[in-house]
Amino acid sequence: MANLADIIEKFILRRLSDQAEDIVLLQRNELADELECAPSQISYVLSTRFTSERGFIVESRRGTGGYIRIARMPAESFQTNHSEAAPMSQADLESSVRRLRENGLLSAREESLILTVFHLFQQRIEATERLYILRSLLSSLSNN
Repeated sequence: MANLADIIEKFILRRLSDQAEDIVLLQRNELADELECAPSQISYVLSTRFTSERGFIVESRRGTGGYIRIARMPAESFQTNHSEAAPMSQADLESSVRRLRENGLLSAREESLILTVFHLFQQRIEATERLYILRSLLSSLSNN
């Protein structure tokens, strides 16, 4: 029998796969009611299983009208196994960051800052390190 965290994760992944785009908007309390669990259990699953390291960006707003927006990052642009993929190019980065902006996960200002910083990094920092920095940056943005 699957534990509750597995059930919540599978439910969210199913909702993501049902969407035309790799983004889903959920209400934490409604989801908790539907799955008959506490909202804190939803938060736990989001913080442990929907991380940038696993290819997701989660934006959460609490309170009245609050929501959870979950987006799957483009896999081809955020490969973790560097030996199997070519280094992330500036074009890959720009495409991925633009997609995040179009899906409402980044503001225009955040998009501009990320692209400017990574343009500077392109010549000075190894591709694997750029990927690590990008994931850390996106994780920080999604936690605010």
